[in-house]
Amino acid sequence: MRNAELIQPEVDPAQTREMLTFRLGGEAYGINILKVQEIRGCDPVTPIAGTPEFIRGVIDLRGVIVPIVDMRMKFALPEATYDAFTVVIILNVARRVIGIVVDAVSDVVTFTADQIRPVPEFSAALDTQFILGLARLDDRMVILLDIEHLVSSPEMQLTDTVVSD
Repeated sequence: MRNAELIQPEVDPAQTREMLTFRLGGEAYGINILKVQEIRGCDPVTPIAGTPEFIRGVIDLRGVIVPIVDMRMKFALPEATYDAFTVVIILNVARRVIGIVVDAVSDVVTFTADQIRPVPEFSAALDTQFILGLARLDDRMVILLDIEHLVSSPEMQLTDTVVSD
């Protein structure tokens, strides 16, 4: 007979979310790890005229032209100086490869359903449709993003497919 302290409660994998956490300014964000293709240093980009300001340009990633989105600019945060910690997260979303520039990658964290809280109600002027929820990690909150919904939105203009609510 097993000791009760040694028996681990079974966690339903469907009730967990494995998220790659990253930093933008003083805030922590998380995106579904299954959408991440790779993490790389911040290489120079080729600007494309006529694109929204938050699209820094494109890179050639092993023969694939990848648009690069500066998440600070997308979220209207102060522009940061790119440094050794600045990285590009290469995502595979909505059948496209897209890169997002973030200040730093933190860790891969598994959140259980009971750790994730719903987004609080704000006025209609504040768009929270790209936020899955908020989760507590140690002493800080992590904003969990629906990255597929975000890059598929009409304002991003990165995919032909628009995810609807």
